[in-house]
Amino acid sequence: MMSEKKENKLKTLLEILIVSTRLGLASFGGPIAHLGYFHEEYIRRRKWMDEKSYADLVALCQFLPGPASSQVGIGIGVMRGGILGGITSFIGFTLPSVIALIIFASFLHTFSVEDAGWISGLKIVAVVVVAHAIFGMAKKLTPDTQRRTIALFTLVATLLWQTPYTHIGVILLAGFIGYILYRQQTIEEDESLAYRFPISRRVGYLCLILFFGILIFLPILRNITSYEWIALFDSFYRSGSLVFGGGHVVLPLLEREFVPSGWLREEEFLAGYGVAQAVPGPLFTFAAYIGAVINGWQGGLFATVAIFFPAFLLILGTLPFWDSLRTNPKIKGALMGINASVVGILISAFYDPIWSSSIFEPIDFALAAILFSMLVFWKLPPWVVVLTGAIGGWLISFI
Repeated sequence: MMSEKKENKLKTLLEILIVSTRLGLASFGGPIAHLGYFHEEYIRRRKWMDEKSYADLVALCQFLPGPASSQVGIGIGVMRGGILGGITSFIGFTLPSVIALIIFASFLHTFSVEDAGWISGLKIVAVVVVAHAIFGMAKKLTPDTQRRTIALFTLVATLLWQTPYTHIGVILLAGFIGYILYRQQTIEEDESLAYRFPISRRVGYLCLILFFGILIFLPILRNITSYEWIALFDSFYRSGSLVFGGGHVVLPLLEREFVPSGWLREEEFLAGYGVAQAVPGPLFTFAAYIGAVINGWQGGLFATVAIFFPAFLLILGTLPFWDSLRTNPKIKGALMGINASVVGILISAFYDPIWSSSIFEPIDFALAAILFSMLVFWKLPPWVVVLTGAIGGWLISFI
């Protein structure tokens, strides 16, 4: 009987790995597209969850900091195969883009092509992608004057005081302002999680304690030791813990952590971000590129674990309590303020370092306009936009 259960468990895990890897190889287009792929494969075709449960899971992952689409994939894996199922789902969906970005980092380092024309084109691709993200997020997250004011305050603060602690401070302050402004909002009563999460509240408490414990004590450990690996884990873990609003928001956090400290040059940073748009899977795998530039493929895998670890702890820690959390208007009000601050953070990063280190001449702006039109108006696949940007940058280098 026990061997039969083990065999069934292994079959389930293998099924999760095969399906999630196929999605990881084909899921282009960013987090919204990823959720569409998940719905088609997991819900419509395989019926691993019902529609209401999937909608509730997506709502939770939009509520939490971290990579929303990856957290949804982890949650589906956990519901299908327990904690091992969540880990398996994460590996399948994430590993293809991690491998691709580690290979690119190795290529960049081996051949020293950071200043090549096509690298400049990839930096212009980053301009286009972030501009597109800003338009979409501003429309959704700052629909009224109060939230636009929060975004403006965040933009000014992060431009004038460019430190990692500024981002943390404005996020906390925006959450408090949102709590004050929106705590009286009404909440729909029918928002309950239809699918029972196979994790106990005790495990949930442990995961949340671990999440906050690492977030608080890791910087202290970093300051009293001189180990580079601890410093790297702290930087990636903190970045993964503070990202509200989607993968693009991790850009300014990672840039503040790694470029001023000299771990990698701004040209290397933006080139990798441009390439990250061309690979399938979650944008958070950009961390694998940074880790590989710093410490080879071992650094790439280490960075991937560090930046996604908060997502694991949060999804395992909060879903057992989600029914009570999402019907609390004060918590939702704070999140509305935080999400508005995300828009300001992204606009700040759009100006510095993205625009200021990528657009120098009118021809650079012309290429950016063409790429933006390809992405937004003509709806071409991201890999086409990235390839066009690289070719365009290479051609500009001859002019």
